[in-house]
Amino acid sequence: MQAAKRIAKNTAILYVRMAVTVLISLYSTRLILGSLGTEDFGLFNVVGGLIAMLGFLNACMAEATQRFMSYAQGEGDIAKIKKIFNVSILLHFIIASCLLLFLEISGYFFLNYVLNIPPDRLHAAQAIYQFMIISTLFTVISVPYDAVINARENMFLFAILGIFESALKLIIAFAIFQAEGDKLILYGSLMAILSILLLFIRVYYCRKTYDECELAIKKHFDSKLMKELSVFAGWSLLGYSTGMMAFYGQGILLNIFFGTVANAAQGVATQVSGQLGTFAHILLRALNPTIAKSEGSGDRDAMIKTVMFGSKISYYLLIILYIPMIIEMPFILKLWLKDVPEFTVIFCQLLLVRNLVEQIFLTLVTAISAVGNIKKYQLIGAFISIFPLLVTYLVFDNGYPPYALYYVYILYSVAMAANILYFSNQLFQLPVNAFLYNVAFRCTLTTIICLVIAALPLLVLDPGLYRISAVSLLSLLSFLMIAWNIGLSAQERHDAGQLVNHFLSGYRPKFRRLINHYL
Repeated sequence: MQAAKRIAKNTAILYVRMAVTVLISLYSTRLILGSLGTEDFGLFNVVGGLIAMLGFLNACMAEATQRFMSYAQGEGDIAKIKKIFNVSILLHFIIASCLLLFLEISGYFFLNYVLNIPPDRLHAAQAIYQFMIISTLFTVISVPYDAVINARENMFLFAILGIFESALKLIIAFAIFQAEGDKLILYGSLMAILSILLLFIRVYYCRKTYDECELAIKKHFDSKLMKELSVFAGWSLLGYSTGMMAFYGQGILLNIFFGTVANAAQGVATQVSGQLGTFAHILLRALNPTIAKSEGSGDRDAMIKTVMFGSKISYYLLIILYIPMIIEMPFILKLWLKDVPEFTVIFCQLLLVRNLVEQIFLTLVTAISAVGNIKKYQLIGAFISIFPLLVTYLVFDNGYPPYALYYVYILYSVAMAANILYFSNQLFQLPVNAFLYNVAFRCTLTTIICLVIAALPLLVLDPGLYRISAVSLLSLLSFLMIAWNIGLSAQERHDAGQLVNHFLSGYRPKFRRLINHYL
């Protein structure tokens, strides 16, 4: 129960962070879209999409390093944690050097021969690309420090940095709105400077706070550990890189067949998906170290229980926001943005559906990584990842509309889910039938019922604030009733009640002291 209280506390901290950053980020996007215009916003998203693509690389390497650190913490081996940190620092310097060479060579061909960029904006695209390379190299080098923060479960620092980052992005948005000259180049340069600043803050904090961040590669180098970490990171990188290419390839195909306007629609959809996804990923960020530590301490039953409960709860946290958003997407986008790019509504709706499919299985991926034997899982996952781009190309080449891309990727997500389930059973004996019934089926049934109930106001009300309020209220009330009675099992209802009670128990004495003070 101590672990449950720690997860609840970390989750609460991260929700405060989310409430601030989501509002700021959505308004910043509106300002940037209005300042740059649809064409330049689309250009930034197709070229700047490489930042998002390399974000997968960062996530991959951070996950690999965090897995080893959390596992060692579960074992109680502090000396090993120092070795892991120093080995990972050396490994990431090597990766950054190789990445610099790769990006400079590949960028020339992409910008000049692959992407559909207007000739008068090629110079701006090249400048943005160089800013991204600088930002990416600093990001890669800082990955071991991010892994330490995650393994230490320091969600307060994560929350503070997130709010600080969002505030600076809002300042940048206002600066771009008021600026003269080429706003796109200025925006790219300021975003690169921001990422470098935030990374230096992380490095400084970790070096001052955590003993394991002692940088002494010669003293703590371990060739066996270097091999283990390199192999694990290499197989993780294979899976992430194919997923990364699939993600970035979507933007390239849209650009080739439909131009930068379609990229602008995709950019808005990604923003919506990313901000709403934060709500559920908060719980996952709090759960992931616990999963790895449970495996490291040899308590696999606790890991499986955490995985199954975490999958369901993180999914439910998503649909609280997703259901009214999917139903009222046209009105919400019109209210949010001055000019809504063509295809944005359908892009957003289908991307949210795809996110729901993937969300059910995300904690299983963390558990597979915690076990550590990921070679076959990543090989098959990489093989599956190749097909969506090929299918999408054929679909576009035969005249289908841009949103057909998302139908293809929903099917891809289902195929990846099957791969995850198979290896979860093979590697840590996940009871697949129990998972499909108790998690996947209950989540899907809850979603369908809530969607039907929440959509009833569309039959009697015109689009507007009254209707979206009615949809949101019906969605919330139906979710609370359906999720509690159908979505959760009897044992999970008991566990959820215990978790809330233990979390609140820590605040009751403080509340009583506050009341007594004023009375």
